[in-house]
Amino acid sequence: MALWFAALMGLIQGLTEFLPISSSAHLRIAPAIFGQPDPGPAFTAVIQLGTLLAVVAYFAKDLASLTTAMFREPSSPDGRLPLLLAAGTVPIVIAGLAMKKHIEGDLRSLYVTAAVLIGFSLVMLIIDRFAAGRDPTKPFASLTLTDALLIGLAQTLALVPGVSRSGATICMALLIGMTRSDAARFSFLLSIPAIAGAGIFEMRDALKILGQDAIPALAIGTTVSFITGYAAIAWLIKWLSSHDLIVFIVYRIIAGGALLIALLCRLL
Repeated sequence: MALWFAALMGLIQGLTEFLPISSSAHLRIAPAIFGQPDPGPAFTAVIQLGTLLAVVAYFAKDLASLTTAMFREPSSPDGRLPLLLAAGTVPIVIAGLAMKKHIEGDLRSLYVTAAVLIGFSLVMLIIDRFAAGRDPTKPFASLTLTDALLIGLAQTLALVPGVSRSGATICMALLIGMTRSDAARFSFLLSIPAIAGAGIFEMRDALKILGQDAIPALAIGTTVSFITGYAAIAWLIKWLSSHDLIVFIVYRIIAGGALLIALLCRLL
């Protein structure tokens, strides 16, 4: 893989992992646009480790306090949060293992990606309008095990390119009554075990499929995704404190529509 393309993929991964526009969709589309071979889900999972490091770095103080509280005050809101994050991760682990064949096969169709980009945008629009019409009722500190499992189930939808991990989890969090900024915070924290598991699980396959020569490309892609991922987290949390999701919904519809037209016209 050309190093410039690895850097580009890292840039796309970092910017789109946390914005609700689907990193998997953009990483699937980019090779077709630039005439490069699709590096596959294994490459994507490994460079996601850069965005994992970005989440850990951004929430370092939170993670340290959660770890301390888990042992010193396990019944406190911070002490319970690691358990909630673990519970919320279970659904995507089960779904990822069960659907591995489809994730690496027919679900990577660009037609599927285009349709899901548009279709899930409509779901996001309905939920965003619903949330805008009511006051938040679920403080971050009052999250329950059921809440975590519901958000975790929503996260499994992100296995389909075009859905968006952050889009699905933020929307579910809005449905249960969280504020947009709290929903984003829980979504990002929930991504830590999921991204770590996928990256570690796929590392061997990435090296096997892409070869030892892929190590520089993986290193560059991961580094770029860390830098851009950190910036994306900081920006999105600030944005959602005073804005809704409509700008991302419009973008998704335009991107999905453009991709579908390009496919029908045989431009890709």
